[in-house]
Amino acid sequence: MGYKVAVAGATGNVGREMLDILAERGFPADEVIALASRRSVGTEVSFGDKTLKVKALENYDFSDTDICLMSAGGEVSKQWSPKIGAQGCVVIDNSSAFRYDSDVPLIVPEVNADAIAGFTKKNIIANPNCSTAQLVVALKPLHDAATIKRVVVATYQSVSGAGKDAMDELFSQTRAVFVSDPIEAKKFPKRIAFNVIPHIDVFMEDGYTKEEWKVMAETKKILDPKIKLTCTAVRVPVFVSHSEAVNVEFERPITVEEATEVLRNAPGVLVVDKREAGGYITPYEAAGEDATYVSRIREDATVENGLSFWCVSDNLRKGAALNAVQIAEVLVNRKLLKPKQKAA
Repeated sequence: MGYKVAVAGATGNVGREMLDILAERGFPADEVIALASRRSVGTEVSFGDKTLKVKALENYDFSDTDICLMSAGGEVSKQWSPKIGAQGCVVIDNSSAFRYDSDVPLIVPEVNADAIAGFTKKNIIANPNCSTAQLVVALKPLHDAATIKRVVVATYQSVSGAGKDAMDELFSQTRAVFVSDPIEAKKFPKRIAFNVIPHIDVFMEDGYTKEEWKVMAETKKILDPKIKLTCTAVRVPVFVSHSEAVNVEFERPITVEEATEVLRNAPGVLVVDKREAGGYITPYEAAGEDATYVSRIREDATVENGLSFWCVSDNLRKGAALNAVQIAEVLVNRKLLKPKQKAA
Protein backbone atom coordinates (compact mmCIF):
# COMPACT_ATOMS: atom_id res chain seq x y z
CA MET A 1 0.00 0.00 0.00
CA GLY A 2 1.46 3.35 -1.03
CA TYR A 3 1.06 6.85 0.33
CA LYS A 4 -1.35 9.61 -0.60
CA VAL A 5 0.61 12.80 -1.28
CA ALA A 6 -0.67 16.33 -1.87
CA VAL A 7 1.43 19.10 -3.46
CA ALA A 8 0.17 22.55 -2.41
CA GLY A 9 1.28 25.33 -4.74
CA ALA A 10 1.41 22.85 -7.62
CA THR A 11 1.27 25.54 -10.34
CA GLY A 12 4.40 27.39 -9.14
CA ASN A 13 8.03 26.78 -10.17
CA VAL A 14 8.81 24.68 -7.08
CA GLY A 15 5.46 22.88 -7.00
CA ARG A 16 5.90 21.68 -10.58
CA GLU A 17 9.45 20.60 -9.74
CA MET A 18 8.12 18.65 -6.74
CA LEU A 19 5.72 16.74 -8.99
CA ASP A 20 8.52 15.99 -11.46
CA ILE A 21 10.86 14.76 -8.72
CA LEU A 22 8.20 12.57 -7.05
CA ALA A 23 7.74 10.86 -10.42
CA GLU A 24 11.47 10.71 -11.28
CA ARG A 25 12.44 9.12 -7.98
CA GLY A 26 9.54 6.66 -7.96
CA PHE A 27 8.19 7.87 -4.61
CA PRO A 28 5.83 5.15 -3.23
CA ALA A 29 2.61 7.14 -3.76
CA ASP A 30 -0.65 5.46 -4.76
CA GLU A 31 -2.20 8.86 -5.35
CA VAL A 32 -0.83 12.37 -5.89
CA ILE A 33 -3.08 15.42 -5.62
CA ALA A 34 -2.22 18.84 -7.09
CA LEU A 35 -3.48 21.76 -4.99
CA ALA A 36 -3.36 25.53 -5.46
CA SER A 37 -5.51 28.62 -4.88
CA ARG A 38 -9.09 28.83 -6.19
CA ARG A 39 -8.04 30.82 -9.26
CA SER A 40 -5.90 27.88 -10.45
CA VAL A 41 -8.63 25.22 -10.12
CA GLY A 42 -8.83 23.11 -13.26
CA THR A 43 -5.32 24.03 -14.43
CA GLU A 44 -3.48 20.96 -15.67
CA VAL A 45 -0.01 20.04 -14.37
CA SER A 46 2.24 17.13 -15.31
CA PHE A 47 3.09 14.23 -13.02
CA GLY A 48 5.29 11.71 -14.81
CA ASP A 49 3.30 10.56 -17.84
CA LYS A 50 0.02 11.65 -16.22
CA THR A 51 -1.78 14.97 -16.15
CA LEU A 52 -3.33 16.17 -12.90
CA LYS A 53 -6.14 18.72 -12.59
CA VAL A 54 -5.53 21.25 -9.84
CA LYS A 55 -7.95 21.31 -6.90
CA ALA A 56 -8.52 24.13 -4.40
CA LEU A 57 -6.37 23.96 -1.27
CA GLU A 58 -9.06 25.67 0.85
CA ASN A 59 -11.69 22.99 0.03
CA TYR A 60 -9.46 19.95 0.38
CA ASP A 61 -9.93 17.40 3.15
CA PHE A 62 -6.53 16.15 4.35
CA SER A 63 -7.89 13.51 6.73
CA ASP A 64 -6.96 10.62 4.38
CA THR A 65 -3.74 12.21 3.04
CA ASP A 66 -0.34 11.18 4.44
CA ILE A 67 2.05 13.91 3.28
CA CYS A 68 1.56 17.46 2.03
CA LEU A 69 4.48 19.09 0.21
CA MET A 70 3.73 22.76 0.85
CA SER A 71 5.08 25.34 -1.58
CA ALA A 72 2.42 28.00 -1.55
CA GLY A 73 4.32 30.77 0.27
CA GLY A 74 4.76 31.77 3.90
CA GLU A 75 1.37 33.39 4.53
CA VAL A 76 -0.55 30.43 3.09
CA SER A 77 1.61 28.03 5.07
CA LYS A 78 1.06 29.92 8.35
CA GLN A 79 -2.67 29.68 7.80
CA TRP A 80 -2.91 26.10 6.54
CA SER A 81 0.03 23.99 7.74
CA PRO A 82 -1.12 23.77 11.40
CA LYS A 83 -4.65 22.82 10.26
CA ILE A 84 -3.29 20.18 7.87
CA GLY A 85 -0.97 18.82 10.56
CA ALA A 86 -3.89 18.61 12.98
CA GLN A 87 -5.67 16.31 10.49
CA GLY A 88 -2.80 13.83 10.82
CA CYS A 89 -1.13 14.76 7.54
CA VAL A 90 2.61 15.56 7.75
CA VAL A 91 3.43 18.92 6.16
CA ILE A 92 6.87 19.39 4.58
CA ASP A 93 6.94 23.16 4.24
CA ASN A 94 9.15 25.01 1.77
CA SER A 95 8.49 28.49 3.21
CA SER A 96 10.21 30.26 6.10
CA ALA A 97 7.02 30.18 8.22
CA PHE A 98 8.13 27.47 10.67
CA ARG A 99 11.92 27.18 10.20
CA TYR A 100 12.75 28.91 13.47
CA ASP A 101 10.06 27.16 15.55
CA SER A 102 11.80 24.97 18.15
CA ASP A 103 9.02 22.36 17.76
CA VAL A 104 9.56 22.05 14.00
CA PRO A 105 12.60 20.15 12.68
CA LEU A 106 14.58 22.00 9.97
CA ILE A 107 15.97 19.21 7.81
CA VAL A 108 18.55 18.60 5.10
CA PRO A 109 18.64 14.78 4.91
CA GLU A 110 22.37 14.51 4.13
CA VAL A 111 23.14 16.70 7.16
CA ASN A 112 20.72 16.16 10.06
CA ALA A 113 18.23 13.42 9.15
CA ASP A 114 18.11 12.21 12.79
CA ALA A 115 16.46 15.49 13.87
CA ILE A 116 13.37 14.52 11.85
CA ALA A 117 12.04 12.50 14.79
CA GLY A 118 10.73 15.72 16.37
CA PHE A 119 8.10 16.21 13.64
CA THR A 120 5.34 14.60 15.70
CA LYS A 121 4.95 17.71 17.91
CA LYS A 122 3.21 19.66 15.14
CA ASN A 123 3.27 17.28 12.15
CA ILE A 124 5.31 19.95 10.33
CA ILE A 125 8.86 19.64 8.95
CA ALA A 126 10.60 22.71 7.53
CA ASN A 127 12.68 22.87 4.36
CA PRO A 128 15.53 25.38 4.67
CA ASN A 129 16.20 28.41 2.49
CA CYS A 130 17.57 27.39 -0.92
CA SER A 131 20.95 29.04 -0.21
CA THR A 132 21.22 27.32 3.16
CA ALA A 133 20.48 23.84 1.80
CA GLN A 134 23.43 23.69 -0.57
CA LEU A 135 25.72 25.46 1.90
CA VAL A 136 25.18 22.98 4.75
CA VAL A 137 25.52 19.96 2.41
CA ALA A 138 29.05 21.20 1.66
CA LEU A 139 29.87 22.36 5.20
CA LYS A 140 28.68 19.30 7.16
CA PRO A 141 31.46 16.86 6.11
CA LEU A 142 34.09 19.58 6.64
CA HIS A 143 32.67 20.38 10.09
CA ASP A 144 32.84 16.69 11.01
CA ALA A 145 36.46 16.57 9.83
CA ALA A 146 37.94 19.70 11.41
CA THR A 147 35.19 21.65 13.32
CA ILE A 148 34.16 24.94 11.72
CA LYS A 149 34.65 28.14 13.72
CA ARG A 150 33.60 30.79 11.23
CA VAL A 151 32.03 31.04 7.78
CA VAL A 152 31.94 34.01 5.40
CA VAL A 153 29.64 33.42 2.44
CA ALA A 154 28.60 35.54 -0.52
CA THR A 155 25.66 34.12 -2.49
CA TYR A 156 25.04 34.69 -6.20
CA GLN A 157 21.36 33.82 -6.44
CA SER A 158 19.39 33.17 -9.62
CA VAL A 159 16.11 34.94 -10.34
CA SER A 160 14.07 31.71 -10.12
CA GLY A 161 14.47 32.01 -6.35
CA ALA A 162 12.08 34.96 -6.60
CA GLY A 163 9.49 33.08 -8.67
CA LYS A 164 8.17 32.96 -12.22
CA ASP A 165 7.52 36.73 -12.44
CA ALA A 166 11.19 37.33 -11.66
CA MET A 167 12.27 34.95 -14.43
CA ASP A 168 9.93 36.74 -16.83
CA GLU A 169 11.41 40.10 -15.79
CA LEU A 170 14.97 38.97 -16.52
CA PHE A 171 13.84 37.66 -19.92
CA SER A 172 11.89 40.81 -20.87
CA GLN A 173 14.63 43.18 -19.65
CA THR A 174 17.31 41.24 -21.55
CA ARG A 175 15.21 41.40 -24.70
CA ALA A 176 14.59 45.13 -24.14
CA VAL A 177 18.34 45.79 -24.00
CA PHE A 178 18.84 44.19 -27.43
CA VAL A 179 15.94 45.95 -29.15
CA SER A 180 16.47 49.29 -27.33
CA ASP A 181 13.07 49.22 -25.62
CA PRO A 182 12.58 50.96 -22.25
CA ILE A 183 13.50 48.71 -19.31
CA GLU A 184 10.90 48.19 -16.60
CA ALA A 185 11.82 47.02 -13.09
CA LYS A 186 8.80 45.61 -11.24
CA LYS A 187 9.91 42.53 -9.32
CA PHE A 188 13.39 43.83 -8.48
CA PRO A 189 14.33 47.27 -7.05
CA LYS A 190 16.83 47.84 -9.87
CA ARG A 191 17.34 46.48 -13.35
CA ILE A 192 18.51 42.82 -13.20
CA ALA A 193 19.52 42.29 -16.85
CA PHE A 194 23.32 42.62 -17.21
CA ASN A 195 23.51 43.73 -13.57
CA VAL A 196 23.83 42.33 -10.04
CA ILE A 197 21.76 43.51 -7.07
CA PRO A 198 23.21 43.19 -3.52
CA HIS A 199 19.75 43.01 -1.97
CA ILE A 200 17.45 40.00 -1.47
CA ASP A 201 14.35 40.26 0.78
CA VAL A 202 13.76 43.18 3.16
CA PHE A 203 16.40 45.15 5.06
CA MET A 204 16.67 44.64 8.82
CA GLU A 205 17.78 47.13 11.47
CA ASP A 206 21.36 45.87 11.59
CA GLY A 207 21.85 46.38 7.84
CA TYR A 208 21.59 42.72 6.89
CA THR A 209 18.72 41.61 4.66
CA LYS A 210 16.21 38.97 5.77
CA GLU A 211 17.71 36.54 3.22
CA GLU A 212 21.15 36.94 4.76
CA TRP A 213 19.71 36.48 8.24
CA LYS A 214 17.94 33.28 7.12
CA VAL A 215 21.20 31.74 5.89
CA MET A 216 22.95 32.61 9.15
CA ALA A 217 20.15 31.46 11.49
CA GLU A 218 19.32 28.28 9.59
CA THR A 219 22.93 27.12 9.24
CA LYS A 220 23.30 27.42 13.02
CA LYS A 221 20.06 25.49 13.67
CA ILE A 222 20.90 22.71 11.20
CA LEU A 223 24.64 22.39 11.72
CA ASP A 224 25.92 23.92 14.97
CA PRO A 225 24.82 27.01 16.94
CA LYS A 226 28.46 27.72 17.87
CA ILE A 227 29.51 28.49 14.28
CA LYS A 228 30.01 32.20 13.59
CA LEU A 229 28.65 33.16 10.21
CA THR A 230 28.23 36.24 8.03
CA CYS A 231 26.50 36.43 4.65
CA THR A 232 26.06 38.80 1.72
CA ALA A 233 23.22 37.78 -0.61
CA VAL A 234 23.33 39.01 -4.20
CA ARG A 235 20.81 38.54 -7.02
CA VAL A 236 22.44 37.80 -10.39
CA PRO A 237 21.04 37.63 -13.96
CA VAL A 238 20.92 33.82 -14.09
CA PHE A 239 17.65 31.90 -14.54
CA VAL A 240 18.34 28.77 -12.42
CA SER A 241 20.96 27.67 -9.84
CA HIS A 242 22.50 29.54 -6.95
CA SER A 243 26.27 29.93 -6.52
CA GLU A 244 28.21 30.69 -3.34
CA ALA A 245 31.74 31.84 -2.60
CA VAL A 246 32.49 30.30 0.79
CA ASN A 247 35.34 31.05 3.18
CA VAL A 248 35.74 28.74 6.20
CA GLU A 249 37.93 28.95 9.29
CA PHE A 250 38.45 25.68 11.19
CA GLU A 251 39.48 24.85 14.74
CA ARG A 252 41.88 22.15 13.50
CA PRO A 253 44.24 22.10 10.52
CA ILE A 254 42.83 20.64 7.30
CA THR A 255 44.72 20.62 4.01
CA VAL A 256 43.20 21.24 0.58
CA GLU A 257 43.84 17.58 -0.26
CA GLU A 258 42.10 16.35 2.90
CA ALA A 259 39.13 18.66 2.38
CA THR A 260 38.81 17.55 -1.25
CA GLU A 261 38.81 13.88 -0.22
CA VAL A 262 36.24 14.53 2.51
CA LEU A 263 33.94 16.32 0.06
CA ARG A 264 34.37 13.64 -2.62
CA ASN A 265 33.05 11.05 -0.13
CA ALA A 266 30.18 13.22 1.18
CA PRO A 267 26.55 12.41 0.32
CA GLY A 268 24.97 14.84 -2.14
CA VAL A 269 28.30 16.49 -3.09
CA LEU A 270 30.17 16.29 -6.40
CA VAL A 271 33.65 17.82 -6.59
CA VAL A 272 34.66 19.28 -9.96
CA ASP A 273 37.97 21.05 -9.40
CA LYS A 274 40.55 20.87 -12.16
CA ARG A 275 42.48 24.15 -11.73
CA GLU A 276 42.30 24.89 -15.43
CA ALA A 277 40.07 26.94 -17.71
CA GLY A 278 36.59 25.44 -17.42
CA GLY A 279 37.59 23.00 -14.69
CA TYR A 280 34.80 24.12 -12.34
CA ILE A 281 30.99 24.16 -12.28
CA THR A 282 28.84 27.15 -13.21
CA PRO A 283 25.11 27.66 -12.56
CA TYR A 284 24.27 26.73 -16.16
CA GLU A 285 25.75 23.22 -15.76
CA ALA A 286 24.14 22.65 -12.36
CA ALA A 287 20.60 23.39 -13.61
CA GLY A 288 18.48 20.25 -13.65
CA GLU A 289 20.99 18.32 -11.53
CA ASP A 290 20.48 16.98 -7.99
CA ALA A 291 24.02 17.40 -6.66
CA THR A 292 25.64 20.24 -4.77
CA TYR A 293 28.81 20.93 -6.75
CA VAL A 294 32.03 22.14 -5.13
CA SER A 295 34.93 23.69 -7.09
CA ARG A 296 37.91 26.01 -6.53
CA ILE A 297 38.97 24.44 -3.19
CA ARG A 298 42.03 26.33 -1.95
CA GLU A 299 43.84 27.46 1.16
CA ASP A 300 43.05 30.82 2.73
CA ALA A 301 46.37 31.98 4.17
CA THR A 302 44.86 35.08 5.84
CA VAL A 303 43.62 32.99 8.80
CA GLU A 304 44.89 29.93 10.60
CA ASN A 305 43.24 26.76 9.29
CA GLY A 306 41.36 28.54 6.49
CA LEU A 307 39.89 27.26 3.22
CA SER A 308 37.87 28.84 0.41
CA PHE A 309 35.63 27.12 -2.15
CA TRP A 310 32.93 27.69 -4.76
CA CYS A 311 29.57 25.92 -4.38
CA VAL A 312 26.76 25.65 -6.97
CA SER A 313 23.38 23.91 -6.92
CA ASP A 314 20.01 24.02 -8.68
CA ASN A 315 17.93 26.10 -6.26
CA LEU A 316 14.61 24.69 -7.49
CA ARG A 317 15.82 21.12 -6.88
CA LYS A 318 18.20 20.72 -3.92
CA GLY A 319 17.28 24.19 -2.69
CA ALA A 320 13.58 23.34 -2.56
CA ALA A 321 11.73 20.50 -4.30
CA LEU A 322 14.33 17.72 -4.14
CA ASN A 323 15.08 18.39 -0.47
CA ALA A 324 11.35 18.22 0.35
CA VAL A 325 10.96 14.87 -1.45
CA GLN A 326 14.12 13.54 0.25
CA ILE A 327 12.57 14.47 3.62
CA ALA A 328 9.45 12.50 2.66
CA GLU A 329 11.70 9.57 1.71
CA VAL A 330 13.33 9.70 5.17
CA LEU A 331 9.85 9.45 6.76
CA VAL A 332 9.10 6.39 4.63
CA ASN A 333 12.50 4.67 4.82
CA ARG A 334 12.75 5.07 8.59
CA LYS A 335 9.16 3.83 8.98
CA LEU A 336 8.19 7.02 10.81
CA LEU A 337 4.92 7.26 8.85
CA LYS A 338 2.44 4.54 7.96
CA PRO A 339 -0.01 5.05 5.07
CA LYS A 340 -3.44 5.95 6.44
CA GLN A 341 -5.24 3.73 3.94
CA LYS A 342 -3.31 0.71 5.23
CA ALA A 343 -3.95 1.72 8.82
CA ALA A 344 -7.65 1.97 8.05
